Amino acid sequence: MKPLLWACALLFPLSSLCQQAPATQNVKGVVTDRHTHMPLPGVTVQINKSGTATDAQGQFKITGIPAGRYTIQLSLIGYEPMTLQNVEVNAGKETVLELSLAEQVVRLKDYTVTARGRHDAINPLAQVSARPLNMDEGMRYAGSRNDPSRMAQNFAGVIGGNDASNDIVIRGNSPNGVLYRMEGVDIPNPNHFSTLGASGGPVTILNPNTLRSSDFMTGAFPSPYGNALAGAFDLRMRNGNKDKYEFLAEVGFNGFEAAAEGPIGKPGKASFLADYRYSTVAVIQSLGLSVGTGATVPYYQDLNLKVHIPTAKAGTFNLFAIGGVSKIHFGPDDDTTGLYGSDNKDRDRDYRSKTGVVGLTHSYNLGRNTFGRAFVALSYAQNTALEWIVKEDEPLKPSVDVDTRQVKTSVGYQLEHRISSRHQLSGGVTGDFMDLSLNQEFIKDGDSTMSVYMNSRQHTNLLRGWINWQHRLSSQLTANLGVYSQYFVLNKAMAVEPRFNLKYTANSGHGFSMGLGLHSQMQPLEVYFSEADGQLSNKDLGFSRSGHAVLGYEYNAGERFRIRLETYYQHLFDIPVERTASAFSMLNTGAQFGFPDKPWLHNQGKGKNYGVEITAEKFLHKGFYILFTQSLFNSKYRPSDGVWRNTAFNSQFVTNLLGGKEWTLKPGFTLGADTKVSLAGGQWYTPFDVQETVAKGYAVYDDTQTFAKRYGAYFRWDVKISFTWEMGRTTQKFFMDFQNVTARKNIYLKRINTTTGTVSDINQIGFFPNVNYQFTF
Repeated sequence: MKPLLWACALLFPLSSLCQQAPATQNVKGVVTDRHTHMPLPGVTVQINKSGTATDAQGQFKITGIPAGRYTIQLSLIGYEPMTLQNVEVNAGKETVLELSLAEQVVRLKDYTVTARGRHDAINPLAQVSARPLNMDEGMRYAGSRNDPSRMAQNFAGVIGGNDASNDIVIRGNSPNGVLYRMEGVDIPNPNHFSTLGASGGPVTILNPNTLRSSDFMTGAFPSPYGNALAGAFDLRMRNGNKDKYEFLAEVGFNGFEAAAEGPIGKPGKASFLADYRYSTVAVIQSLGLSVGTGATVPYYQDLNLKVHIPTAKAGTFNLFAIGGVSKIHFGPDDDTTGLYGSDNKDRDRDYRSKTGVVGLTHSYNLGRNTFGRAFVALSYAQNTALEWIVKEDEPLKPSVDVDTRQVKTSVGYQLEHRISSRHQLSGGVTGDFMDLSLNQEFIKDGDSTMSVYMNSRQHTNLLRGWINWQHRLSSQLTANLGVYSQYFVLNKAMAVEPRFNLKYTANSGHGFSMGLGLHSQMQPLEVYFSEADGQLSNKDLGFSRSGHAVLGYEYNAGERFRIRLETYYQHLFDIPVERTASAFSMLNTGAQFGFPDKPWLHNQGKGKNYGVEITAEKFLHKGFYILFTQSLFNSKYRPSDGVWRNTAFNSQFVTNLLGGKEWTLKPGFTLGADTKVSLAGGQWYTPFDVQETVAKGYAVYDDTQTFAKRYGAYFRWDVKISFTWEMGRTTQKFFMDFQNVTARKNIYLKRINTTTGTVSDINQIGFFPNVNYQFTF
């Protein structure tokens, strides 16, 4: 890491320490109705002593605001007021806000409504087990690596004890049960080095510099979200600046990055936003410098793009795209991690992945009370794995040949209609049309020749629909009743799922919530197309199902402090397990690489997750914030042998404590310090059968102790130091994120030497300094 540190040190902007005139910037945005999405004219927008009102298009602009953090207040007669805390204003980039106000249910002269903040979910249908992830807030978190998935790992109910991957494990569920959605479109795994059907990876394709606040849901999610058992991450890209061109340059752990945004054509109308990133390690390696990885270098690059085109009469068009390619090669002697075991030194490995999504959305107000939104999207996901046996004086012998590809076309339409201030009706339909190319060949343990596990070209469809009625009994009490349904064309599987949630918030700050719902998810596609005895043995598998029940209590002490308590129970059923008695269950997928070779499955498995979660949060005020989350839970499953066991993700407790402080040392210069402490229970694993392993020459597990052993507790302490300089019309940010400062040896997995039977531990990341520099202008 020394060359990287030296490279970043050369970028350190010493000249910025000289005296500069106070930097100022513009704050602008648009305000719409929360349900109809119609622009709201006449909204009063107040920033300290400066203020304005929105125009006929719902737009506002306040100029000459000094760089810093501000409270912004919005109000309009007939609508609930809103207060935004700690909005950051930088010299290098205009602050652009996209806001929505909810109509008041009761309009009386002596009736007051407490201003709503940005701490509730953005989607008004999500009233329980949901919270927004503000990207500015998330990027302050120590140890997050500017990765939205790792930011979400700090929330209650989420387990993040894997340094090598950003898998989101929610309430003991498999990470493969998480739905990723971008701009209203369900997307494939948004990570480099990804696997088809999985949801995590070591490096994200998502870029927080292109995202705005997004919703993160951990259970009992409302009817617009489906084909997921664990949770949903509803991501939204921000629009580019429609009035002026702005640029960003950044270098850090995630890569060398360049971004541009600005108007298309005449300023004030259409805009674009584009961000490109290339692997930092690959760049440094190409310069002839060593980063300590030897010949094994991860190569990756990604692009995030959005084009926003509003029209006078034809509605608004948005074109968005994200994509990434990655590759890594391990030679026979390149595995310095020990990940593949000492008995695999004769293997040459090459792994590659490609992921891309491009979508077009069209939004149109059919009337003052009706809003429609259509979309069409094309996504592509491919991952390949090639392995050869390399022996002296012998030709290369293939041992693994995997090439899986999916092309998915998605089309959909959503309609929202406001019947009155109390009643909102919404619904939508989506069709996913999937073309698959699946090839998997490998030498099975104990064999010497390649076996074909899968070799097929397939096409199938998933059809979905939902409807929701929201009834606001008062400004404090809101209920949602909805139904979600999906139909899998391959085997005619169908699910109809009722959803219900209720939330009450008193003016005293106390609130209560409840959520109920059925949820289902199709299996990873390669499971359906596994072949045995010349047939698709798993073709008739139905959906995995889960019933969610959540009760919540919340106390808000103004806009600066909140305590949230939730308890939940999840009953999982129709889970695929083997037809013969065994300990296998699809609930444990995601705990290993790829998906298991299990050709004969049926929907007879069960599972249960239950627990309690506590969140105590002091929102950023006067430069100081604290976030504490405590999750206590239990996650069990019952496979075909009828024995209840721990799931692979049953760590049973997770504790996170985050905090930070900002100091303005002088106008235009800010120092920040953030820290995070995480403690989680150890994961369960299945031990090796040492005697059988040595006898057979490959790893054999003791099936009588499936997930009966446990790793030690996971502990990590991260410390982050940051500096921000405002200079004229530019902003420079520099941070040093020292991860695992105690160099704790957390176990990643165990390996066995198949010759000697010696079992060894493979540890997760040690002390790791992550340095990042950003320049906006």
